Order: sequence, then C-alpha cells, then structure tokens
Amino acid sequence: MKKISLLFILFIGLMNAQKLTPSEISIINQGDKNSALPIYQTTDENQHKTLLNLSAEIDPLDKNTAVLVGRMKESLLSTDGGVGIAAPQVGINRKVIWVQRFDKKGAPLEYFINPVIVWRSELQNLGPEGDLSIPDFRDQFYRSKVIQLEYVDLKGQKYSEIVEGFTAVIFQHEIDHLFGILISDKKEKEKNDSYQKVDAFKKSDSGMR
Repeated sequence: MKKISLLFILFIGLMNAQKLTPSEISIINQGDKNSALPIYQTTDENQHKTLLNLSAEIDPLDKNTAVLVGRMKESLLSTDGGVGIAAPQVGINRKVIWVQRFDKKGAPLEYFINPVIVWRSELQNLGPEGDLSIPDFRDQFYRSKVIQLEYVDLKGQKYSEIVEGFTAVIFQHEIDHLFGILISDKKEKEKNDSYQKVDAFKKSDSGMR
C-alpha cells in the first residue's frame, strides 16, 4: 500500500511540474495569440538570464502549449533565414522546439515537444553556426553526425527517429537551448576536445538557430 501511495505522489508531482506558471501563461497569451512572440536577446540582461536557465517538460495537452507552439512558429518565420527556435528564446523555459527538416522533401518546419536525444554518434561534424538570440556572433562547432531523438506531439503521441546531417545539427543546437547552453559559451568548453571531422554542412549552413 505504501508503495502504491509513493508512486501516486510521484505521479502527481510530475504532473504539477509540467503545469505552466501564471507568468508563463501570461507571456504565451500576450497580445494577438496568432502573432509572433519577441525573440529574446543576450544583449538584454534579464533575457540573457532566461536563455541560461534549464527548461522543464511541458504538458502537451495543455491548451496553452498549443498556443506556444503556434506562436513560436510565427517567431521563427519572422526571422531572416532562421532554421530553428527553442522556447527559451521566446521567454519560456519549457521543452519545445521548432526545426526545419532539411532531411525531408520540401524542408518543412516541424515542432517537437519534450525532445530528448537518447543516442549520439561518435562521428562529428564541424561547421558554422549562428543564433537568433546572439547578435553578430558566428563560429565553427562540432556536432554528432547522427542522433536518435524521442519526443511527443500535441496529442501526447510518442515518437522515436534517427536524424543525421545538417538537420541533426539543428536539433542539437535547439536542444542545447533547453539546457541553457549557448554557442557563445560552448566554444570555450570545447577547446580540449578532439573529434573526427566530417563535412555535413551544405548550402543551408548559413541558417540561424
């Protein structure tokens, strides 16, 4: 009986952890709910702090999650060449990202809720990256050539897939955002690392994420 009670408490705790706060709900629903949300910048001290925070999982069935997903897409579409965006970049420290799928016909934009990289290849790409939240910054970074990704959609349906090449790079960049990792800080941490270089960056390598 005690074991069942403990499991119930843990379940309730998880559900509560996924609930959006009043502050988050306010940000998500500010202004026209069909419009883009402002993209946070590292040049603003308070916005920079949000970008450095860890993101929590989000309830895919919450009606506000659907609004956030829709407005994040508008935010990405409002940029000049952006190929991905993460919820912290619009002020919400929750696990939601949009990625342009260059590995699919037509390179569609797709959203991913509570994405997790469960495997990364040892083989690495080296290529250029920029960031929608970091003005005038660009550098070369190592990323795994292939990843295995797990995530859910707005119906709570779970998915798992293998992604490679430039699209895998975008996923890794956006999921870094969910851990408060910015490419402007990443270069210093990579100084002593060594990888096998593979060029997976094609004509779309100029995209900002």
